[in-house]
Amino acid sequence: MDNFSEFESMQNFLFELRNAGSKFSLQRIEKLCKLLGNPQQKYSKIHIAGTNGKGSTCAVVESILRASGLKTGMFTSPHLLYLGERVQVDRIPISKFDLLRLVAKIRSVADEVFSGEDKSEYPSFFEFMTALAFIYFAEQNVDVAIIEVGLGGRLDSTNIITADVCAITSIALDHTEFLGNTITDIATEKAGIIKNNIPVVVGNLPFEALQVIEKISEEKNAPLYKITDIYPSKNEMPRSSLKGDFQRINAGVAVECARALQKVSDKFSCINEASISKGLATVIWEARWQKINLSNGATLILDASHNPEGASALESNLQSLKNAGIKPVIAVGVLGQERAKALLKVISKYARKIVLLVPNQPRALQFDVLESFIDADVEILRANVNDIFFNNICSLVSEGETIVSTGSIYLAGEVLGALKSQKADGLSDIFKA
Repeated sequence: MDNFSEFESMQNFLFELRNAGSKFSLQRIEKLCKLLGNPQQKYSKIHIAGTNGKGSTCAVVESILRASGLKTGMFTSPHLLYLGERVQVDRIPISKFDLLRLVAKIRSVADEVFSGEDKSEYPSFFEFMTALAFIYFAEQNVDVAIIEVGLGGRLDSTNIITADVCAITSIALDHTEFLGNTITDIATEKAGIIKNNIPVVVGNLPFEALQVIEKISEEKNAPLYKITDIYPSKNEMPRSSLKGDFQRINAGVAVECARALQKVSDKFSCINEASISKGLATVIWEARWQKINLSNGATLILDASHNPEGASALESNLQSLKNAGIKPVIAVGVLGQERAKALLKVISKYARKIVLLVPNQPRALQFDVLESFIDADVEILRANVNDIFFNNICSLVSEGETIVSTGSIYLAGEVLGALKSQKADGLSDIFKA
């Protein structure tokens, strides 16, 4: 069997796991990792949860630590084009060879231990990817791994770790069908990553969420660092190379994670203000208000605001464009009706034309549903990603004009793929963006 067919077979296996859905329990991942030698115990870790901003915060923390001379691992989800983007060492994605090798290794253990007729007990797609990341970071002998929570915290597969530092970036109503219908419920789930005596850094949280975090931190004797205390105003929060006011909050959380880690051990004494500044200035994280100069002289702003809290950040950024005299075309594709309502309410206020797109995902909203949430006298176009984005061009805008693409991160991956003449692999998390 050639390498291509082996890789395709591996992807098909993962597709089957993805289609089986997520499983909220730590029993399988604990058992699996124990049989694999508990690789997650072999390096230091920072664990990051939150409704929004997790990925950006991971990227900023990683950039700071790498600028400090540390070898870093980073596990995030979802990805844009290639599954291996989720598992990176020094910001280099795992190779297809190593991805194939480690899936086969984990599968050989899982097939033996979780064999039987009850397939519900077989590890999920996300559990496979979590175990794979843990193994790869151990093999690569990283100094520290930055681990993003997949969903919630308490029962997320990543929560078998005891990190050196943990963080909760933000808390808002999202994934309520799994995490609870109130801010308090969701905060309790996300606070499940807090461990005894481990420092906790939190972003700008709602009052009722902060009450939960404070109570649990006190019970676990976990030092609590609130960036709203450390930086009393947003203007005092650090800036990074990532654009948008909300990224200053993420940068603040990231900086305080790095400072908390510096206090953990002498091996992190390399973290200092110079390396923090360098890391902030050089961080890269695609599809977060990312400006791309198209070959026809137009500008694409690629974004991934996908829920009501993200809609607030999107509005701030669109207002900045308006202040600069720019009224963009806005392309949007969303997974989930509540998310779409919030986003399209904002988009309707700022767009000169709205382009509706349907991401290639099972839960993507169709055109009629998206259009029903637009309450404005604005031109509406229904389109296909590959018809309007191709070869670093968007056919809807010309020199000097701006198009904003926003909504699901899977849509961002499809847009990037079309611009680069590549195809996103389609492997997604059932309950993610």
